[in-house]
Amino acid sequence: MSTLPLSFRLRNAVVERHQMEAMDPSDRYFNRSISVKRVDRGYTAKVMYEDLERESGVHPTVSGALKELVKIFQDLGFTEIRTRLNFKGQKYLAEKETWVEYSN
Repeated sequence: MSTLPLSFRLRNAVVERHQMEAMDPSDRYFNRSISVKRVDRGYTAKVMYEDLERESGVHPTVSGALKELVKIFQDLGFTEIRTRLNFKGQKYLAEKETWVEYSN
């Protein structure tokens, strides 16, 4: 068992997983997992779709990191984007969380 304080052990570790659903630029529906990491100054969000991998910058909140990641995909022509929290740490939330929809 680690003797480091929890705040140190969580740095650079995935602390949440969100599900992202959207339409790609060729009108194909998809869903992918977004990994949210805790880093030194906040949180980053990262997702991979086919050969496209994108990561947000560092934000003080998880929602800020998710919003930037969604904006990156919107700028690439993705539409109908929505996200929902699926895992908080190791706890599976059994799809009980509500969807967050992002306007284009």
